[in-house]
Amino acid sequence: MGLFTKDIKTMNDLFVHQLQDIYYAEQQLTKALPKMADKATDPQLKQGFLTHLEETREHVKRLEEVFKMHGAQVKAVDCPAIDGIIEEADETAGEVADKAVLDAALINAAQAAEHYEIVRYGSLIAWAKQLGRNDCASMLAKTLEEEKATDKKLTTIAESKVNLRAAS
Repeated sequence: MGLFTKDIKTMNDLFVHQLQDIYYAEQQLTKALPKMADKATDPQLKQGFLTHLEETREHVKRLEEVFKMHGAQVKAVDCPAIDGIIEEADETAGEVADKAVLDAALINAAQAAEHYEIVRYGSLIAWAKQLGRNDCASMLAKTLEEEKATDKKLTTIAESKVNLRAAS
């Protein structure tokens, strides 16, 4: 099912489809984050990836709860966007020989994923409210705040040391 196909006829259809999309994305990130942590050389960055892995596992559970609250089947649909972000991160990481530069590249890849998630969760919250599902919106808002916090932490790590090391 494509995003703008005849299968999506209502706001509810769109909401459920995007839940399925972000559910897939979160599941893929639970596989990608341990690999990113293994590649990271900065201890704070490595720990940040592992901490966010635990949060991401909670995001998956929270999404399952939202599906149930909304009366929708818990199901993932392929998300080419997150697949592309992860694939690009893998390719870039494989091309970087300097470990300090690799950490900067890993932060960039992680932030690409975070920004994707922030966009999706923001829309899902707005749509849930429009559908009268403030309960779902509230659950999704918890995840959105965690995604924003992770993005901010990544920026702090990058700007305070990783980018400086990479540039020297």
